[in-house]
Amino acid sequence: MSEGTATTTTTELTSQYISQVASDLERNIKEQERITAELTELQQQLTTLQQDHTVLVSIQQALGVPATVPDSASPDSASVPSPRKRTTKAPGTRRPAKTGTAQQPRTKKQPGSKPAARKAAAKATRPTLVNLVHRHLTEQSEPRSAAEVAEALGHAHPDRNIATTVVRTTLENLVAKSLAQRTKQGSSVYYTAADAPKPTAPTGEAQPETAG
Repeated sequence: MSEGTATTTTTELTSQYISQVASDLERNIKEQERITAELTELQQQLTTLQQDHTVLVSIQQALGVPATVPDSASPDSASVPSPRKRTTKAPGTRRPAKTGTAQQPRTKKQPGSKPAARKAAAKATRPTLVNLVHRHLTEQSEPRSAAEVAEALGHAHPDRNIATTVVRTTLENLVAKSLAQRTKQGSSVYYTAADAPKPTAPTGEAQPETAG
């Protein structure tokens, strides 16, 4: 093979490699873009589900229903691995004798377990939304709408996600238990504590709220 033929062959191979690498690189970039788009969509779905979960838990607390753990989160629902099969020892073999005292494995401390336990205990002991709403009504001298109660509790407890719809459900639950009274003025609904004096027309600018 002449020198010119060898040079031509090498050039063709180099061109093929360059074309192949460029094609693979383009395919890799497109695959990254596709996976990134899917991750973004999944993250948005997860955020929406978490927000819905927070609202649903708040409604459960407002109705006095204890929080439930889904079966999928229960330890008992996890699949248990099948036991390992014991291997049959060959006849005449002996197990090696143990020398010295067996050393017990050290258990590693879970980092951050104490702060997590303290945080869970503090969350368990904090008052429920029902108690907060009822206490707020007893401290008021004038009727309050659900929007006004939600706004006041939101300022007093910024760490809690207090929605107007959940507060309205809580107020109606208190009315059903004869712990609060409902008064209607036009298209607006106002609430007072059951042991408060007979409600009068609210003074000042109050946010109107449609019944229901």
